[in-house]
Amino acid sequence: MSDQIKVMVKLFAAYQEACGVPALILHLPSGAAVGQVRDRLIEQYPELEQWRDVTRFGLNLQFVEPGAVLQDGDEVVLIPPVSGG
Repeated sequence: MSDQIKVMVKLFAAYQEACGVPALILHLPSGAAVGQVRDRLIEQYPELEQWRDVTRFGLNLQFVEPGAVLQDGDEVVLIPPVSGG
């Protein structure tokens, strides 16, 4: 069994602006939690730090907590607060 998984990450609002793309692929250690996706992006794009505690997580079209464990091939969505109407 591989010790790495690959997940598709869809980005919205501040995450998409910081990363410059609507989606990306991340390779993470097997057993990684969805919150680690956010943490990895904050490491690469420190301007996202302000969204750390208010980001919601989607995993395969369902809202989940940051501790939800990822599986190879999962689709993760990071959703910062959105303003406007």
